[in-house]
Amino acid sequence: MEFDEVIKTRRSIRGYLDKPVPKELIREILEIAMRAPTSMNSQPWNFYVVAGEVLDRIRKGNVERNVAGVPDSREFRMGPPYQGVHRDRQVEIAVQLFQAMGIERGDKEKRMDWVLRGFRQFDAPVSIVITYDKALAGGDIPPFDCGGVVNCIVNTAWSRGLGCVINSQGIMQSPVVREEAGIPDDQVIQTCVAMGWPDDTFPANAVVSKRKSVDEAAVFRGF
Repeated sequence: MEFDEVIKTRRSIRGYLDKPVPKELIREILEIAMRAPTSMNSQPWNFYVVAGEVLDRIRKGNVERNVAGVPDSREFRMGPPYQGVHRDRQVEIAVQLFQAMGIERGDKEKRMDWVLRGFRQFDAPVSIVITYDKALAGGDIPPFDCGGVVNCIVNTAWSRGLGCVINSQGIMQSPVVREEAGIPDDQVIQTCVAMGWPDDTFPANAVVSKRKSVDEAAVFRGF
């Protein structure tokens, strides 16, 4: 695909085919994504790519601990709940997804099923856990750089027919992720990207989030 087509057509994928993703294809995606801009060429990112039984154990541990009420232990700062227009946008995309999936407001069973899907990283065949070096912790630049490389990962994957969703629900129980993925203590777990071949029959995959206009987002001076 042309670059503009990749950016304009990409969407978050939450339903996947039961079809493996070749390791070499993932390596190719990472190699391209790592050309992302990075402050002073620091390249703080590391990737722990998990699949198969390893990913299954992460799913199982994440679900079991969350359902049991074990406190969230994500290693990046979540900040306060969204308010105002940001909360409105959060609700808007949730409504779009629930409508696509036929989940009614009072249907607790289907709502819980959706939550559990998130805990399981939407059953994607691959998860890429992104970390950065703990020696750089405390500043905003390393997570900013990780955001840049994640953006490149999902767009490069899309250009090759793969779908992704950036999914921190799947790493809420960081001790499980750290143990199963073999992440050493000198790394901070930033986020994860679920990846696989999109299931075109999964209703939520057709959802396209609404975006504010350039006029709302940008201020031009001196033109």
